[in-house]
Amino acid sequence: MKFTRLAAIVALAATPALADDDDDGFGLAGILSAKNKEDLPPITLSAGEPLAEEDWVLESGTYYEFEIESDGSQELALVGPEFFRAIWIDEIVIEGLEIRPLGLDSVEFDEAGTMEIGFLAIKPGKYYLKVPGSDGEIYRLDISIE
Repeated sequence: MKFTRLAAIVALAATPALADDDDDGFGLAGILSAKNKEDLPPITLSAGEPLAEEDWVLESGTYYEFEIESDGSQELALVGPEFFRAIWIDEIVIEGLEIRPLGLDSVEFDEAGTMEIGFLAIKPGKYYLKVPGSDGEIYRLDISIE
């Protein structure tokens, strides 16, 4: 009986060694490897200027980085709670300070500055980031995760 259990444990432990050696294309860091990273165009926060030149189309499972740049012309925020819940935020970098939040609802700039956000796209769907209280399309960035 003990021999049978021992044989079963050894067989289960050896299973990964017998598995197919398919190369997923990622390095040792898996989906967080440099091979799976893309830079997105920056978002600009400026009075009367569009947030971005074009909408974003993202791929689930890909790691992205983008910058939010504020010129300080007006106190502006970005909201997008549905988008922020459809991604996993790795880090937010502000003036060399790295922040690793559990979640995010919005960001706000009271003065000029730059913020970089690194995230993993997860949940497919259609989302947005926008300046709260605004009606115009220039203050909205539509995002699709496929």
